[in-house]
Amino acid sequence: MAISFEIPEFAQQMAQMAGFMAQTYMRPHARRLDENEHERPKEFIEAMWPILRDQQKATLDKLTAAPANGGSKDGEPKKKRPGTRNLQLMLMIEQLAWGDAGVYLCLPSAGLGGFAIEAVGTTEQKLRLLTRFAEGDQPVWGAMAITEPGAGSDNSSIATTAVFDEEHNQWVINGEKIFITSGKLALEESNGLVIVWATVNKAAGRAGIKPFVVEAGTPGVSIGKVEIKHGIRASDTVSIVFNDARIPADNILGSPEVQASSEDKGFKGAMATFDASRPIVAASALGVGRAALEFVKEKLAENGVEIPYTVPYHKLTAVQRDVLEMEAQWKAAYLLTLRSIAMLDEGLHNSLEASMAKVKAAKACAWIAQKAVEMLGMMGYSREWLVEKWMRDSKIAEIYEGTNQINTLIVARRILDYSRRELA
Repeated sequence: MAISFEIPEFAQQMAQMAGFMAQTYMRPHARRLDENEHERPKEFIEAMWPILRDQQKATLDKLTAAPANGGSKDGEPKKKRPGTRNLQLMLMIEQLAWGDAGVYLCLPSAGLGGFAIEAVGTTEQKLRLLTRFAEGDQPVWGAMAITEPGAGSDNSSIATTAVFDEEHNQWVINGEKIFITSGKLALEESNGLVIVWATVNKAAGRAGIKPFVVEAGTPGVSIGKVEIKHGIRASDTVSIVFNDARIPADNILGSPEVQASSEDKGFKGAMATFDASRPIVAASALGVGRAALEFVKEKLAENGVEIPYTVPYHKLTAVQRDVLEMEAQWKAAYLLTLRSIAMLDEGLHNSLEASMAKVKAAKACAWIAQKAVEMLGMMGYSREWLVEKWMRDSKIAEIYEGTNQINTLIVARRILDYSRRELA
């Protein structure tokens, strides 16, 4: 059986569009936005919003048109056809991160919040909550808040609480979340929302953790610290404080019931969100790595250094071998990411592959960017070129959406079939 790695034409068109945006609205402004942290890339946002808005509308239209029973219109079971939505997203993100990783994170969309809603929410919640990202002239952002001062990589230690007030039919949230990407954009600069993971029953442990939708303008919600970062400086990363923040009863995603045996869709919903978002982190790392690799090859070519692909390895120079190794590492990461994305589009469980892709792409592309600085010497270290920026930007992929250490642990557990207690 032949395996084809050919990308469908319409997915290629999406990548080409993103490549145009990267070259036109991102790369020319990368240095200025890096040196003026949190300055909004307005032209990029204005150019991308209509595109992403229409994409979200098409997704919601499909959801509305789908038969409620998941079958055909005559009631017979219908075989689900694999889509390419996540493949298109992967190719788009890789191109945009090539343009600028920080600017890419300013994409006006549901973002990680949308991943959580799609992973855990009911059909009614998806339609109600995601509609704001499919209409209007003003861009809207979504975000996800899970990390806390005392719960970083161990998300099961979440201390933020949600208590149900039966008299007012509301959930009351108290706590603090940190390191939230686009949190300020979502809550202060648009009619956005943040998915907040909180515990409804601390004694139940992970089973008591549930996701809640906190919308912009909710009383008791305030932006705390705005981080000054090493890389991805165009995007905002903030803390959010919840002080008796009241949200409607139906803004909990999934069931409020705590089911210790199955853990319901609470904590498992968080993990399902990561299964969708980790390959996207890998795609962004690939974009940064490709930017550094292409730049190195361009500068070497300008100085008469060619990269031969048919010469025996032992006859190559150290520089030529380094470039070939950079290319090999990038391609391996690309193929792993492609596999995890393909499984997601097929509706297959991809937890192992998502973590593998994230670890490999983050590690390989951080090494590629660092190697690029090294190979280009003092000019690579200079701010005159963007190489040093790509090295700084690349590091974040090893940290967010679960550190590489945590994701490596997840891979080991999946392969060895060990539980958290058996391999911690």
